[in-house]
Formats: sequence, structure tokens, C-alpha cells
Amino acid sequence: MNKHLKTGLIVVVIITGGFLLNFYWQNLRGIKPAVQPVSEDITDLIPPYSGTEGEPQAVNRTDFPLSLPEGFEISIYAKDLPEARVIARDGQGNLWVSQTKKGSVTLLELDNGQVVSQSEIFRNLNNPHGLAIHPNDGLLLYIAEEHQISRVRLYTEGGFEKIADLPTDDGHYTRTIGFGADGRLYVSIGSTCNVCDESDPRRAAIYSMNDDGSDFREYAKGLRNSVFFAWHPSTQEMWATDNGRDLLGDDIPPDEINIVRDGANFGWPICYGKNIHDTNFDKNTYVRPPCQEPFETPSHIDLQARSAALGLGFVPESWPAEYEDDLIVAFHGSWNRSAPTGYKLVRIVLDEQGNYASTQDFITGWLASDNSALGRPVGVFFQEDGALLVTDDLAGVIYRIVAK
Repeated sequence: MNKHLKTGLIVVVIITGGFLLNFYWQNLRGIKPAVQPVSEDITDLIPPYSGTEGEPQAVNRTDFPLSLPEGFEISIYAKDLPEARVIARDGQGNLWVSQTKKGSVTLLELDNGQVVSQSEIFRNLNNPHGLAIHPNDGLLLYIAEEHQISRVRLYTEGGFEKIADLPTDDGHYTRTIGFGADGRLYVSIGSTCNVCDESDPRRAAIYSMNDDGSDFREYAKGLRNSVFFAWHPSTQEMWATDNGRDLLGDDIPPDEINIVRDGANFGWPICYGKNIHDTNFDKNTYVRPPCQEPFETPSHIDLQARSAALGLGFVPESWPAEYEDDLIVAFHGSWNRSAPTGYKLVRIVLDEQGNYASTQDFITGWLASDNSALGRPVGVFFQEDGALLVTDDLAGVIYRIVAK
């Protein structure tokens, strides 16, 4: 080999190796808990729900992994649910759980609030995520797969009826759905990329439609990946988590909670957080400064970057008074941060007007001191009796959390 060519190849290898090492050090040092199997079976550490409140729980064990606020207890409500994500309750009081990467939707039959049987009813689906029960028909289940929304009549031999096609050109594949107080069905569709200009206006947006899929139209845009949303119990406004872009370091941009209103533009890909211009991506020159109201809408609440904020739910009246109308949010946990963050439930404290007051840890401990993970909380679902159910797609369980 030519001496100069050999020297050039060595230089290229060294530069490439240095770039990759620097990229790993800056972005992937904390990837371990997100990609490795659970370090220990959490069902060996947390007791199963017995159906009776007030029984002695394992919270007094010295090896109990999770830290809860005083006056709360946690149990395993259901297990053997790999990739569990979203919960919906049907008109018979039973629960349906999407298992996205497994391609399934499972029925949990309840008796006096306790799971008595578990059946994988719908299989071989395309990344099923969002589930919704029709507000006026408790036996009509809507399922959002990556490429479509369908509905099916439960406890019958009837098949799926597709009501809407969804984009499938790579990128974020979860589709979350829910009915608003107006009776319309809403769907969130994430971006195709980390940060880019989308060619399909349905991406990085939330759309709404009639319950039969007609009148499919844009509701809000500029939302990189709003994986979950919920409605405020008093105002009936949509609140949605949104995951910020990657590869800008450990702490920028923030994850967000947004109050999503019709016609809002939250600015992605050129804006994030409190209308901060992403000059790392956007080098354009503007007549007016980009990222400002009323053209772009700032986040309502900024969260720790890389937390992967997912499920959220408003605390019901049955909880202690100081929690009422606060938010419980699941932080699924980081994958591209030098020091892992998330892997917990947090409480978003709100004042009487719904304004942000503080973010407080609610339940921690899924992230161990050696950066291994016992689980990754995802979906937040309050039962009618006030019990909080939380799905965990890594441990494959549903937790039940109650105020004692």
C-alpha cells in the first residue's frame, strides 16, 4: 500500500474514532438502563394487590426498591404484560391494555376491582398504542396502530372497522387517541425524525375527527412527540406532554407540558420550551424574530430534559386535599444523557388557576444506583375508586398506587 495512502487512512480512522468516542461520551454514556433487561424482577420486590386495602405491604422491607410519599402504598396489579403502555376501561368495568412492541391488546377482567383473568385478545397488530372507549358506547373500542385507527365491538365476533389512515414514514410510531368533551376523537402523531422540516403536515401534530373518522383536521402543530394527553377536569382543556429533540447536551431542550388549544403552533422544529429559537437547527434569517406569541405558543411547563415525559393524569378528589387537581406524570427515562434521569413518577403542583408551582418527585427508585433499571413507568390511569394504575413497559407490569 502506498505510504501516503496508508498514513491518510490511519488519520481518517483516528479522526472517526475520536468523533465516535466523543459522541458516545456526550450522548450515550447513560444509555444502559434504557437498553438492558431489568436488573431484577420487580414482582419479587413489590407485593401483589390482594383486593383488600390496609393489609401489611412490603414497604417496610429494608430491600424495598421504591420510595413513596408518606401515606401511600404500591402493589403489583397485573404482571406478564411485556411492553404495556396504555389502559382503557370499557362499559363492563374491565380494562384493556396495549402492548405496543408486542403487537397486542390484552383484556384484564376484573371482579371487585381485582384482576381475575388476563387474555391477549387482539394480536399481530402494527405497534398498537392508543386505546379509547366511545363516550356513549362502552363496548366500542378504538385502537390506534401506527398506520391506522380502527374500532371494534367488544365481546363479539365482529372484526375491525378502519376509520382513518395515519402516516407511517418512519420516525416516532406511537399514536395516542382520546375523546374530548366535544365528542371528537383526537390523535397525536409524532415526528419522522429528531429534528427536521416535515413534508407531511400530519406529522408532529395533533388531529381530530368525528367518531367515524370523518372531518379529519388539524388541531395543533409544532409538537415533536406528544405521546400522551389528558383533559383538565374543570376546564376540559387538553394538556399534553411533549418530548424535546436530542443531541443538544444533557439539559437542552426541556421536555414540556403544554395546554393544547385549537390552532396552536408550538414551533417545532425551530422553537422549543418558552419560545426559544433552536439556532443549532435553524439558520434562516427572518423579517420578524421567530418563536414569539401569537405566532408560536410557548410551553406551559418546562421539565427536565431527557426525562421522556409520557403519561399524565389529574389527581381526583379522593386523594389527600393537597394533591387535588395536581398532575402525576410518568418519566419514562433518558437514553441519550451522560447521567441518566427520569425513571420515576413526579407530581406537578398547580395552583387553583392551573398555574405551575413546582415539580416534586412522587415515586422514585426504578433507577438503581448502578444505573440499571427495575422498570420504566409509562401510562397513568386513575380508576373510579381513585386508585392510580401505572403501566411499565420494561418490567411488564401494572402498578396500583393508593393513599392509605
